Amino acid sequence: MPELPEVETTRRGLEPHVVGRTITAVVVRDHRLRWPVSRDLAATLTGRRVQSVARRGKYLLFDCGTGTLIVHLGMSGSLRLAPVGEPPGPWDHVELAVGKQVVRLRDPRRFGAILWHPEGAPAHALLAHLGVEPLDPELNAARLHRASRGRRVTIKQFLMNATIVVGIGNIYASESLFLAGIDPRRRAGRLSSAACGRLVAGVRETLERAIAAGGTSLRDYVASDGAPGEFQLDCFVYGREGEPCRRCGRSIRRIVQGGRSTYFCAACQK
Repeated sequence: MPELPEVETTRRGLEPHVVGRTITAVVVRDHRLRWPVSRDLAATLTGRRVQSVARRGKYLLFDCGTGTLIVHLGMSGSLRLAPVGEPPGPWDHVELAVGKQVVRLRDPRRFGAILWHPEGAPAHALLAHLGVEPLDPELNAARLHRASRGRRVTIKQFLMNATIVVGIGNIYASESLFLAGIDPRRRAGRLSSAACGRLVAGVRETLERAIAAGGTSLRDYVASDGAPGEFQLDCFVYGREGEPCRRCGRSIRRIVQGGRSTYFCAACQK
């Protein structure tokens, strides 16, 4: 599933091609996404100018002045640029024409979403309860320490809770905890302030490295230009069960937490 680095990579790839341009046409080939695409989407968007492209957690926000187009890539989605007139693929469900290019939502599993949110309306329900952005200065050791008090869940599950911190998926949680030297099985409420400081630093370093690498491509994800991400080639622990730790040489272990694989080094993470 595309997480923060993949969505941010997509945002940066689209921004120079869509900001300041007018949406001249909208084609919806399949309305059956996670939530049905509005039958009025073409009429609503055509003629509107894209003023900015922002990201909130895993959501892309196209500010069109009188409202915002909210896009979620779901489990297998990607937004891709293509020349006007290039034939669509079988999973290119929605496209927006901007200048001489189109932006296409390609989503084989159809778990993505495209939703219009009018200007002046209360915060959309999908965004209203999201936590702090992990790359913002607002996320610091003190804030994470306060939020973790009394929490009995494991620190990995705590870190992946989007109402606390947004956009940290399974891969990035494992990598962040490795950099912080924290065992993913530890209870969140037992972390010291110093450990929370190391974790904030680990999260930032992991996400910044992942964005620089264009995200992670394990299955379907590619950037707006069709290029796959390469972060999976540089992971310290994720997907490396039985391989030697790049710090101490001990074998990387794999366990299951909340139905998801967790990778860690029992020697380096306490």
